[in-house]
Amino acid sequence: MTERRRKRPRDPAQLAKLIVDIAMGEVEDRVQDTRNPAAFELGRRGGLKGGRARAEKLAPETRRAIAARAAAIRWQKDK
Repeated sequence: MTERRRKRPRDPAQLAKLIVDIAMGEVEDRVQDTRNPAAFELGRRGGLKGGRARAEKLAPETRRAIAARAAAIRWQKDK
């Protein structure tokens, strides 16, 4: 985790200029990653187990109710 891609601008003109500059070699596409690796990994581990840990704590009836409500909203016609 030492390098990552440069953030792309949202403006199409600025994006086009950045792409041309990268292609011409005037600007590097990679930038040094300044995030703390330990904090980054800790946050990732928490995010990977969050949903499953919550589901295991819920009672089966509660999980069914949540799933039924989500399905009803998902299959609902346009408002």
